[in-house]
Amino acid sequence: MTTVIDAKGLSKSYGAFEALKDVSFSVPLGRILGVIGANGAGKTTMLNAVLGLTRYEGELKVLGKDPAKDRDALMENVCFISDVATLPRWMKVSEILDYVEIVHPKFSREQALRYLARTKIPLDKKIKALSKGMITQLHLAMVMSIDAQLLVLDEPTLGLDIIFRKSFYSTLLEDYFDKERTIVITTHQVEEIEHILSDVMFIQDGEMVLYSSMDEMFETYSELRVPVEKVEQARALGPISETVSLGQTIFVYEGVSRDQLKALGDVSAMKLADIFVAKITGGQQ
Repeated sequence: MTTVIDAKGLSKSYGAFEALKDVSFSVPLGRILGVIGANGAGKTTMLNAVLGLTRYEGELKVLGKDPAKDRDALMENVCFISDVATLPRWMKVSEILDYVEIVHPKFSREQALRYLARTKIPLDKKIKALSKGMITQLHLAMVMSIDAQLLVLDEPTLGLDIIFRKSFYSTLLEDYFDKERTIVITTHQVEEIEHILSDVMFIQDGEMVLYSSMDEMFETYSELRVPVEKVEQARALGPISETVSLGQTIFVYEGVSRDQLKALGDVSAMKLADIFVAKITGGQQ
């Protein structure tokens, strides 16, 4: 299996502040990885290292290349969308297509025009006249028209309404992703990407606290609601989170058999956002 990103001991400091602390992970080809963390957790710093936009300590290979030394060659096979990324506002839509066609050998103008034909984006309008949703659609149409192996999305739908967000991820999954491409996404709208992810990473204070396939994660974590008389028995099994809601105690477990838990109360599978909160906060919010 081809490895797209291979990080060993990846670290980054800004003076005394450690933005990344000895992070190691491997991302195979044909996966969609969600990187989840609070603001300032280290997500963007990690992505910037992968993209060759910041120096780092440790070992990092992206598509077999060192991002810090081989960025020009690497970017022939990598695309990137950020919430702060801006297209040249003085250009018309048709002009930005002209520009990308000239500078990127793997860009297909015909494919970009097919994507744009599904939108309401006029080719003769300047980018500064477009809404934020249209700019995001334009950016997506351009990157999806580049035959790249890795697509990095850093909060790509931040500030967009729910219709645009759902359309964005639907287009991404149906028209772009295949087993020859890998996508890495960071977002705070966890519920909206849960269904498209194959793998997930949790980052807290610069440290990776979880890396798992989605299937393994949903099998590993369970929620248990227990009556008062069985709280101490449930607590003895070592939950990672304990909260109280509507008079019931709710425990979250990592790696405890669901058959064992069923004897104590009501057991249920968990959503990605709930697992993240339990893992990071232990129920203390």
